[in-house]
Amino acid sequence: MLRPGHLVMLIAACLLVLGVVMVHSASMDLSGETTLSGVLLSRPAALAVAAFACMLVGACVPVERLGGGRGWSRPALWILLAAAALVLAVYIPGVGREANGARRWIQVGPLGFQPSEIAKWGLPIVIAAYAVANAARIREFLRGFAAPLSIVAVLCAVIAVSDLGTAVLIMLVALAMLIACGARLTWPLVAAPLIGAGIALMVAVSPYRRNRILAYLDPFQDQAGIGYHIIQSMAALNGGGLAGRGLGNSVQKFGYLPESNTDFIFAIIGEELGVIGAAMVVLLYLGLAIAGFSVIRRSIRACPDAVFSRQLALGILMTVLLQAAINLSVVTGLAPTKGIALPLVSHGGTGWLLTALSLGFLVSIDRASDRAEAKRALRTDDSPALDSPSLDSPGGVAPVA
Repeated sequence: MLRPGHLVMLIAACLLVLGVVMVHSASMDLSGETTLSGVLLSRPAALAVAAFACMLVGACVPVERLGGGRGWSRPALWILLAAAALVLAVYIPGVGREANGARRWIQVGPLGFQPSEIAKWGLPIVIAAYAVANAARIREFLRGFAAPLSIVAVLCAVIAVSDLGTAVLIMLVALAMLIACGARLTWPLVAAPLIGAGIALMVAVSPYRRNRILAYLDPFQDQAGIGYHIIQSMAALNGGGLAGRGLGNSVQKFGYLPESNTDFIFAIIGEELGVIGAAMVVLLYLGLAIAGFSVIRRSIRACPDAVFSRQLALGILMTVLLQAAINLSVVTGLAPTKGIALPLVSHGGTGWLLTALSLGFLVSIDRASDRAEAKRALRTDDSPALDSPSLDSPGGVAPVA
């Protein structure tokens, strides 16, 4: 029978295949390879295979152990320290690398990765572990809410210097997880003014961020300047119509729409595959949400003590779904432009690998539920049946002489 974990893997594989095809299509103005062999042997295809392998690895990880340990033996503590160190290392000359006007990358030889991605996927583990270790205090404002949120806020402040979109995403996921762990619904309202002030400060001190807000309010005020991205994105979506121009036939990707294979790849999907193709992408993410929450519900029934696993599963789901929602909002003009990729579809290395690994954790949680249900069924089958009264027992019938 098809289990929720199987659906998670199937949908993730579909998104990866779509990502390989659409990244190649959106990059055709830069790449000379247009044959099937060119697609299969391309870097995105190799990354997709590596991402699927990461998901298989994640499916074999005993997730509950990530939230265990004591003191310095806690995996969550080392994940937090590693994420903080890497995020700070971006600003070290010779280590961090600037791309598109922002220092988001660390270069190690020929390889580069974004530390903010490690922080984004590592913090759900940290928050889930903190909530389990402090279950008795989670409904206290200072220890249960303010303390973990302060740690997240400091890390987000460092990330926001070069990547405000990811910092906002991490903060939203942290708030959602803390509420799910037992924090009062009114507490985020207390933190909202401080978070809003921090975001406003980051926008105020950055001219290009101010321009993005102005472009969001009225992109046609400066069509060739600050409003160019969103206007070209909407032109691509509008040009696709119902069925699209056809795969590979986008016009906007040929020098009109910037970042057509990364942040704005959904616009190319809408142009080439039309409303039908764009709707299918949205349905894939909705299917992933349904499958993911089914994993959580099944874990509640089969493994009631696996609290850490369920909190982590929620954090992973919220990260994927909120990131997808932010990207789709930006591409369709419902939110200011941010450097947020479409999970497993936009071109990316670190993002694909870590997203797939995290989704593999969902599969592992579902496998644990499957084993628990199998053990429970086995115990039920092995329990002694209620036998009829023995003839020699006091309640039995005396033998006939």
